[in-house]
Amino acid sequence: MDNYVTVDPLSAKPIECWKKYQKQGRISEPIKTLRLDAPIHSNKVRFVCISDTHDQLADFLPDIPDGDVLIHAGDFTNSGDVSSVIKFNQELGTLPHKHKIVIAGNHELGFEDGEPMNDKQLAGLNMLGIKKAYELLSNCTYLCDKHIEIYGLKLYGAPWHPMPGYSFYRPRGQKILHKWNQKHGATTNGTTTFINASMCDSKLRSAFDPIIFDIPLPPGYTKS
Repeated sequence: MDNYVTVDPLSAKPIECWKKYQKQGRISEPIKTLRLDAPIHSNKVRFVCISDTHDQLADFLPDIPDGDVLIHAGDFTNSGDVSSVIKFNQELGTLPHKHKIVIAGNHELGFEDGEPMNDKQLAGLNMLGIKKAYELLSNCTYLCDKHIEIYGLKLYGAPWHPMPGYSFYRPRGQKILHKWNQKHGATTNGTTTFINASMCDSKLRSAFDPIIFDIPLPPGYTKS
C-alpha cells in the first residue's frame, strides 16, 4: 500500500492544483524531439505518434514518416459515425508501419461499452451486423484498457478523460484516477516524458507534424 496514489484535494480545480505544484518546484519543460527524417536504427524501435486527425487522415498521409510502430492516440473522427470509421480504417491501411496502435478519443462517440447511442448510430451498426464501430478497425490493434507487447516493449492504451458530455468521460478525482492537452509537442517533469501528438489545432485545422521517438530494443529482441 506504500505506493498507493491518493487523490489531490485540488483535483477538481486543475489550475489551482497546477499552481500549487509549480510553487513546489514541479517542472514541465519542453524537450527537443527527433527530426522526422532521422534514420531508423536496427537496434531501436521507431515510434511515430499522431492524434486528433478528426476525419482528415488522408490529408496527413504524405507527412507521416515511416517507422516500426504507429500510434494514433485518439480523435480520428469527429463523431464516431460508421462511415468515418470505415474511411479512417482504409486510409490507415495504406501506411507502411508494421504495427499500428489506435486508441479512441472523446470524439469517438459510441465507442464506450454501455454508452447510449442514437438511432442513426444504431442503424449503421445494425446494417453491418456489429455492435460497436471499433469492430471495423481491421488495419490496426485497438486498445481500450488493454496492453500489447511489441518487440518486448509493453504498450498500454486508455481513452479516459475529464471532459463531460463525451465518450470515456470520468470526473476528476478518484474516478479518473482509477482509469488513468492543449500544447503540441513533448515535455518532461524530469522523470516522465509527455507527448501531445495532435495533428489539428483547436479549430480542427491541419497544423502540426507527427512526433517520433526511439526506444532501444530490450536484450534478446530483434525487429526481424
